Amino acid sequence: QPCWREYLTTRIEQNMVVNCTCPIAECRAQPTTAFIYSIMSSQEIIAKYEKALLRCYVECCSNLTWCTNPQGCDQILLKDGLGYGAACSKCSWISCFNCNFPEAHYPASCSHIMTCAKCNHGFCWRCLKPWRPNHKDYYNCSAMVSKAAWQEKRFQDYNERCTFHHCAREFATSLRNSISSIREMPKIRNLIFVLDACKVLEQARKVLAYSCVYSYYNQDSESMDIVEQQTESLELLTNTL
Repeated sequence: QPCWREYLTTRIEQNMVVNCTCPIAECRAQPTTAFIYSIMSSQEIIAKYEKALLRCYVECCSNLTWCTNPQGCDQILLKDGLGYGAACSKCSWISCFNCNFPEAHYPASCSHIMTCAKCNHGFCWRCLKPWRPNHKDYYNCSAMVSKAAWQEKRFQDYNERCTFHHCAREFATSLRNSISSIREMPKIRNLIFVLDACKVLEQARKVLAYSCVYSYYNQDSESMDIVEQQTESLELLTNTL
């Protein structure tokens, strides 16, 4: 038993316990959950084992996924019927289930966010860094700027606007967190309206950021004049707020 306990503890600590087999090379038998529970005495190790089982289950189910909140959230979400974006019931983060981008990105489509039109590799429009680490030639990919100098300038303009709105969104989030702390102080509790304003700011900046992506890829569309007017109006009102 001590040998088995040490072996299983190591596998659990290394996150390799799921589908592990007997340490004897010729034996392919797998320890059962009941056996692992009977052999392990540490509640901390058992908790890690249960988390490993849960991760494996979620990864095996095509209709389940983890909340993509970059701040961290252990909520499991059901994809079916949620469509383009859905809010986590625990942290309210809105995820996109149609692509691997960490948040919903309306009005930009998944193809706008993820894929390079020239080399077909994924990238993040927010920071322009490779979405997948194996895209080693990303910095030599000139798909977005190779047509002419005006195309390069246009790309830079939209990228700067997109980055600005993401930074402004982070500022609104920081402001909301600061106000939440102030609310805990005596005699300063009636700040719900300010918190609501910060939430509106966060959402507006998010829409404005991804509107830059949408506008960049749809410049030739007949409806772009209306979209640009609406975006300009939203930006003006957001700046005022």
